[in-house]
Amino acid sequence: MNSSFNKLLTFKTLINALMIIVFSTNILLVERVDALSDTKQLVLDAWTLVNEGFYDPEKFDEIQWKRIRQKTLQKQIETSEEAYSAIEDMLRPLEDPYTRILRPKDYELLKLSNFGSEINGVGLQLGEDDENKKVKVISTLGGSPAEEAGIVSGDFIETVDGLSSEELGLANTASKLRGESGSKVLVKISSKSGEVREVDLERRSVDLRPVRTKRIRDDSHTIGYLGITQFSESVPKKVEEALQELKEKEVEGLILDLRNNSGGLVSSGIAVADSFLSESPIVETKNRNGIKDAIISEKETSFEGPMVTLVNKGTASASEILAGSLQDNGRSILMGEQTYGKGLIQSLKSLAEDSGIAITVASYLTPKGNNIQGQGITPDKLLDLPDASEYGSSDDKWVRNAELFLESLLDKEEVPIQTSELSNEEIKI
Repeated sequence: MNSSFNKLLTFKTLINALMIIVFSTNILLVERVDALSDTKQLVLDAWTLVNEGFYDPEKFDEIQWKRIRQKTLQKQIETSEEAYSAIEDMLRPLEDPYTRILRPKDYELLKLSNFGSEINGVGLQLGEDDENKKVKVISTLGGSPAEEAGIVSGDFIETVDGLSSEELGLANTASKLRGESGSKVLVKISSKSGEVREVDLERRSVDLRPVRTKRIRDDSHTIGYLGITQFSESVPKKVEEALQELKEKEVEGLILDLRNNSGGLVSSGIAVADSFLSESPIVETKNRNGIKDAIISEKETSFEGPMVTLVNKGTASASEILAGSLQDNGRSILMGEQTYGKGLIQSLKSLAEDSGIAITVASYLTPKGNNIQGQGITPDKLLDLPDASEYGSSDDKWVRNAELFLESLLDKEEVPIQTSELSNEEIKI
């Protein structure tokens, strides 16, 4: 009996000891979670936002996303800069250049470009080339240092102040190009033909002037010109005001110029499409659950006359949504070059330390289901002409082509505006 009692006592002692170990371990774990530093919390917050919103969750299994979080939090992260670098390393396996950490300066500048009317920098809109993954120029802003230096859409950024853009990545390359007005940056550029050159650019405040209009008159017709350089928050209202002004001038047709418009706020691009379409599909979005939501325009429109829309290889993102909706609905002829091909939508989220994170949350398709990502939109009529030094000016041959086409439509009112009946012929003047 004593033997049995001793065994029972030993067993109870062992159980108690195990319970103490378990509880002690749990307490230690709780303490470790509670003691998570602000910098590591920043990393964890970024991981959580991407985990909840990224448009391709299948990628998580492929790269072992949860294990990446665990390994990242095990690193020594004591400063904000170490946290930003850790987040960049964490996001790299996603292989999506548009899902990126935005340091405080970059986050503030991005918000200003979306909501303001000017920005300090060299005037370059950048993307990543699908084939070689190089940082590529989508477009240059009119009147910017980059435009004056002869940098054009399709050029590649090789180095910024001696640092390789391949090592910097898209976001950091863009960040290095921004800075205080009056400061300089040395940029090595390569063209598609292989020509390499260095340009010394002086940063300055670039007036975005997102909406520009004019009236074009000849002996028989009055045509309106509407140029949109980007889609910031104020653009839909400015477009409405511009269309009202053109209607008061009794324009019969409209040239919508989206050349070198690299996008901006998708919601603004959709709102502008709504000004031209009546109860028609504008775009379909495909989120992480594979659901396609069609966005339909309202019944009322702001302009109902014939249209020609000008696009080029610098036309991207939100401007491709607009161009694609007008083309697929037979609302406007598209003239120009194949567009850039950015069919992904980013959501902007705030993080601590005044930083932010951009996350690709969906892809979009044109009303007819065409995928723009990596492909772009093919115009109804191709233009093999050099770009004008100033869009919409008297020497702009692209606008002149659009004007002649609109005049032919207005002279022959019985000719229907059906994009499907047009061939992809080159027009030269």
